[in-house]
Amino acid sequence: MSEEVPAIDTEVSGDEIALNKVVTFHYRLREVDEEGNYSDLMEESYGHEPLYYLHGFHNVIIGLERELEGKKPGDAVEVILDPLDAYGVRVKKALLRVPIKHLMIPPGTKKIVAGTFAAVETNEGRRNVTVVKAGKFNADVDFNHPYAGKTLYYQIEVVTVRDATQEEIDHGHVHGPGGHKH
Repeated sequence: MSEEVPAIDTEVSGDEIALNKVVTFHYRLREVDEEGNYSDLMEESYGHEPLYYLHGFHNVIIGLERELEGKKPGDAVEVILDPLDAYGVRVKKALLRVPIKHLMIPPGTKKIVAGTFAAVETNEGRRNVTVVKAGKFNADVDFNHPYAGKTLYYQIEVVTVRDATQEEIDHGHVHGPGGHKH
């Protein structure tokens, strides 16, 4: 491995991660190349709120959920996930041409260029896309997740674990601070 990865500080409270538990964790994310080298930091939650999810409901990628099972607050977890356990393999058929008028772009975006993130309303609901090439009337967009096809390295610090409310279980996601607000 080409680079030493910084350690994660830990904090202890709560109980064990299992079905119907609300979990909060901090993370750092890097890509791992074919030679086993880590990329620069791609994402992290430190300096922000931790990520909240309801365990057992696939609110996070399946590989993370599996690796976090049984962990407790204060546990530090390092995991490398292949694409099948993360965001899947890249699908060539997920590259499509759509009329620009159908792209929902973030407010303040002045020009649609390659790399612009947008959304498109489909028969299966709203889907996030990345613009690959933009023309005057159409754009070639990629429906693959930006991390599809990548081997990912996560450093995770479990912060808290609590029982989910019945309403959270019924709805399949966390409510309140850090979660969904109805």
